[in-house]
Amino acid sequence: MKVIIERLGHLGDGIADGPVFAPRTLPGELVEGDVVDGRMAAPRILSPSPDRVSAPCVHYKSCGGCGLQHANDDFVARWKVDVVRQALAARAIVAPIRGLHTSPPRSRRRATFSGKRTKKGATVGFHAPSSDVIRDVPDCLLVRPALASALPRLAEIVEAGGSRKGEMRLTVTETESGLDLAVTGGKPLDPEMIQQLLALAVGNGFVRLTWDGETLATQTPPVLTFGTAPVTLPPGAFLQATAEGEAALFSSVLEAIAAAKGPVADLFAGIGTFALPIAAGHEVHAVESEGAMLDALDRGWRHGRGLHRVTTERRDLFRRPLVSDELDRFGAVVIDPPRAGAEAQTMELAQAEIPDIAFVSCNPVTFARDAEILTKAGYEIRWLDVVDQFRWSPHVELVAHFSLA
Repeated sequence: MKVIIERLGHLGDGIADGPVFAPRTLPGELVEGDVVDGRMAAPRILSPSPDRVSAPCVHYKSCGGCGLQHANDDFVARWKVDVVRQALAARAIVAPIRGLHTSPPRSRRRATFSGKRTKKGATVGFHAPSSDVIRDVPDCLLVRPALASALPRLAEIVEAGGSRKGEMRLTVTETESGLDLAVTGGKPLDPEMIQQLLALAVGNGFVRLTWDGETLATQTPPVLTFGTAPVTLPPGAFLQATAEGEAALFSSVLEAIAAAKGPVADLFAGIGTFALPIAAGHEVHAVESEGAMLDALDRGWRHGRGLHRVTTERRDLFRRPLVSDELDRFGAVVIDPPRAGAEAQTMELAQAEIPDIAFVSCNPVTFARDAEILTKAGYEIRWLDVVDQFRWSPHVELVAHFSLA
């Protein structure tokens, strides 16, 4: 079948009339291939788009870690901004989008690799597109050099602690102290294997090793600094993927709450990515459901310099959002929910009439749903910034400044 690609879907696949989904194609391209259940798995490009480029990574054809290296940077930037604009338009919302910040290549400081034992050793990398096959990715263009350099050692760890039947996940985070490694899916521990794993990890660039939730060794606490506060990361804690993306998000958040008078609430606060730097100028109340992350935030504040008071509250904001009476004392609110958004909490914010809200989101669709609640309550989106810290992927993040009209 020959088809013309009309647009890209939200996952980055080209879509032709039918619909027919064709991965790694671009609008306007004439493509040909076998179609099964509405999907052209291996499209041949008969007429390429002027926005098509040669992928900069040698692994692109076989690796599924990236999905948009075949498009030039200008096209990807326009498309990601348009993804946000279309999500808002579906709710009849128009917002001034100021621009997009894209993290550079080799900037991911945190990545989760897949690993599996083989007859000859082990393979560690990313899955092939739409496959459970794992591809080695030496010299990966996504991750920081320290993470790329660790791949051979990760393969040795998989060979020592992996099963031929199962797949392991290895989450590596580059911290100021060194690499933090959290492994899931490995074999049950025994004394001999523990010693082997420690010999491979500790002292070889890894400052902490966690195995299926159990910390085996900590040579040096893995620390990141937010503002002036040094935070020891809990194993597996959420962290913005790139330092550049984190800086762009925080810059927008700080601008949105610049006029705040009084304390600031940070909802879904995590380990204090926003709360701790904000505390340089405001008292902050940080709310988060994960106790380990709140404990790390609190310890970071106590060791920070020149910070206002930061209070913490462990609370599931999906089941028990802060109600309007609890929100009334804040001069501004920062909210950074997961992909599901924060519908219940947003409804309470709409009733509380907070002067300024900095809304951070990693899902334009749920953001648009929540934004509709606020705009119907009298809020206006003053501006919106798009942040692309998952380069060459369809993932989009944003910060919007809501204020009472």
